[in-house]
Amino acid sequence: MNSDAGWPIRLAACLDPHDGEISQHPARSDYDLNADAPRTAPVKQAAVLVPLVKRSTGWQVLLTRRTQDMPSHAGQIAFPGGRAGKGEGLMATALREFEEETGISGTRAQMLGRFERYETVSGFDITPFVAVLQTPITPRPDPREVDEVFEVPFDFLMDVSNHQRQWREWQGKRRYFYAMLWNEYFIWGATAGMLRALALRIGNE
Repeated sequence: MNSDAGWPIRLAACLDPHDGEISQHPARSDYDLNADAPRTAPVKQAAVLVPLVKRSTGWQVLLTRRTQDMPSHAGQIAFPGGRAGKGEGLMATALREFEEETGISGTRAQMLGRFERYETVSGFDITPFVAVLQTPITPRPDPREVDEVFEVPFDFLMDVSNHQRQWREWQGKRRYFYAMLWNEYFIWGATAGMLRALALRIGNE
């Protein structure tokens, strides 16, 4: 996929409205590659932000690396996001968690829309929102949750030829997942699954 200065326009055209009804696109999940895995009811509502930043080299996606002492998914690469608070809307959750984790004000995020939910084997039902960040930005990550804030080219992540299908053994069985390797960053699991869902939606629409 070639670099495209009009990414926000293209995304706004194919994403669901951030404050409207979700389209008929089916939810994605960890079970897409692991149909035999024991299924956990996705009872925990969560939201993440896919933040885009325009640089001289093209559009980038801002990602975080979780600290090694987090109770779940320690050390993994993730979008800013988390579990919704009681009575809190999902977009508000994504913006609040983005600000808390990165130290960047949520007011700098111009929302473009959302895409299909992603269900995890750990019982989370995640709604991803996409936004453009107004620059300049100065990340100040929360050291309790985030070791690092970094950027990866959006073109690279949206190119399905860079999506690797890999597996690890878990509880005596192979469990498959998508992964994207950018320099020293290994992006996998739900984060890679959501990026692939977005790439496929763009390709289809």
